[in-house]
Parts: sequence; C-alpha cells; structure tokens
Amino acid sequence: MRRTVFNEDHEAFRETIRAFIEAEAVPVYDEWFAAGQAPRDFYYKLGELGIFGISVPEEFGGAGMDTHKFEAVLYEETARAGVQFGGSGVHVLLALPYLRMLATDEQKKRFLPKFVSGEEMWAIAMTEPGTGSDLAGMKTTAKLSADGTHYVLNGAKTFITGGVHADKVIVCARTDAPSAEDRRHGISLFAVDTKSEGYSVGRKLDKLGLKTSDTAELAFVDVKVPVEDLLGEENKGFSYLGHNLASERWGIAFGAYAQAKAAVRFAKQYVQERTVFGKPVAHFQNTKFELAACQAEVDAAEAVADRATEALDAGELTPAEAASAKLFCTEVAHRVIDRCLQLHGGYGYMNEYPIARLYADNRVNRIYGGTSEIMKSIIAKDMGL
Repeated sequence: MRRTVFNEDHEAFRETIRAFIEAEAVPVYDEWFAAGQAPRDFYYKLGELGIFGISVPEEFGGAGMDTHKFEAVLYEETARAGVQFGGSGVHVLLALPYLRMLATDEQKKRFLPKFVSGEEMWAIAMTEPGTGSDLAGMKTTAKLSADGTHYVLNGAKTFITGGVHADKVIVCARTDAPSAEDRRHGISLFAVDTKSEGYSVGRKLDKLGLKTSDTAELAFVDVKVPVEDLLGEENKGFSYLGHNLASERWGIAFGAYAQAKAAVRFAKQYVQERTVFGKPVAHFQNTKFELAACQAEVDAAEAVADRATEALDAGELTPAEAASAKLFCTEVAHRVIDRCLQLHGGYGYMNEYPIARLYADNRVNRIYGGTSEIMKSIIAKDMGL
C-alpha cells in the first residue's frame, strides 16, 4: 500500500538521517550500550544537524515547521538501524511542547536557542516514588519565598529519562494543597537549572532495556527556583500535563510501530542468511507464514500510526484516539517482536543481535506514557462505558 503521510522533504530528511546514523551512531553503538548512555557530545551533533530545532520558531534558531512528521521519520530510521539517540527523545517529544505552549517571550529567548543547539538538554520530571501514573498524588512541593522572588523546591522524582545529562528539567511540584473537590488542583511547572544548589542526581537506573537512554532519580533539597522560571500559571500544571499527553502517546505509538517494522526487517534478513538442515530458514513454510502474519500486523499498525500523525498535525488528535493508537501499536509491536525473536532461535537471545535489544527496549512501551490498562480506561470512558 502506498503511503501518503510523507512528502519529498520528509524523504530527503530520511536520507540525511540514515547517513548520519550510519556514520555517527552505528560504529560506536556497542560502546554506548556498555556505558549505559550516549555521550554528551553526541547531542551537540544532533543540534548541529538541526534535529532539535525542527518545530522551534525561526526567531529562536529553529526551522519553524509545525509538524511531527520529521520526528516520525526519525523514529523509523533509528529503529531500522537498531539504535537510539540516548535520552534526547525526551528533549524534543516531551519538553519542547511545554516550552512552546507555556513559555513567555522572555523565557523563550532565554531557553530556546540553547535548546536548539544542544547546549542545554532538557528533561521532564513528573513521576515520583510510589505514585506511578497517579500524578495527582505527587508530594514534591514548591513554596513561594516570603519576599516573593523565588520558590523553594523540595521532594524527589524517579524514572526521569535524560535525567543524568539534563541541564534543565521541567519539574512538576505542588504549590498548593489539593482541594476536597479536585485532587489535581495545586500543581505547577518549573524550569529548574540542574546546577542549582540542593539539586542532585541520584542513581542512574539499571533498566531492562533502553540501555543507551540515561534514566535517573532526582532529589531537591531547598532548591531556589526564580519566579521567572515558573512555566504557565501557578496551580494549573495538571491541565497542562493533560494537554500534552496526546502528543506523548502518539510518539510512543509511532515508535512502537517503527520497532515492529524493524523487527520484521531483522528477522527477514536473518532467516535468509541462516541455514539449518541444509537450507535457509526462510525456505520453511512456518517461517514464511510467521513473517507474513507479522507483516500484516505491521501494515495495520502503520495505518493507525499514520492516521494519528495526520490528526496530531491537524490539531485534531483526541485523548481517546491517542490512547487507542498507543494501545494498538504497542500491543502489535509486542507480538511481532516476540515472534521475530523466535525466528532467530538462540541467537535472538544474544544482545549482539539487534532483535534482542529491540525486544527489551520495546517492553516499556506498554508502561510509560500511561499503561495499557490506563489506555483501555480512557477508551472505554470515551465509549460511554
């Protein structure tokens, strides 16, 4: 089936990204994997290439393109090569929408040029120990000082992707107690400098997958945050978080589809080269049927992912549609990658093969950005159930 989601500009970008990955990521990816993170200077290269500024207004050093399709190409090309760009995905997919939506002109002038260049990498800190998806239950506080010049931040966050390398972190904290009518009241967002006194990075977490993505615990002890670094209005943070969840879930959905597509590519290549009982594994009927079934699922996921991309760019992707896309594409990826690993036999369990890394990387897709169970609840509510 012919895709219509990408045009010539996107395909030219694809060629550039593919060449960049082959030159800058593939040769050293094993080193990143062993180290548990991509090197900090790699992000400067992404900045030079223009990856971080695609949707940043031109006046702040970006390209000013109001589309997610270049991000979609990036998902496909990194998955195809079996690599990841460390924690930089959070920088663009999660942090940037809040800066574009909430930052004042003065804040944008301060933040965005260094964001685009990679000089300052951003992360976002929502999840806390013991709260998980229950963001309304967060305990981290930000109290306004007596003289009104700054907030005093105290608390802890966990599972913060990009948290080791981050120079700035959007921290969600309570500026007021929840009301009896609304537990979500009282949350605000702050742009916090990681060099601030009292800010500390705890353990770099040892994850099952996403090994090149630095994920950390953060702690705040009397961290002073200037009032000028409040993002948006005080106490309205929860509504801001909900507003950007659709784009976050789109990213997870599209990334999962891209992983499933890559898994079929890896498996097809392997079974054509691997010989057993005197002939290639690809010659066995079971192999053909398994890969055919996987391809059919990938085709369906591609259609869902592309439709969600078009809706997101048009500003029409609803929370329920985003949840549906995430649920479907992540479940498809889970099934397809597992079957493609099986076709590799014992070698599929070895980390030197991209299918093994993909298997581990993919598992979190059904957890972060809202678990599959949360997605089902959102869809059911939208159905009137």
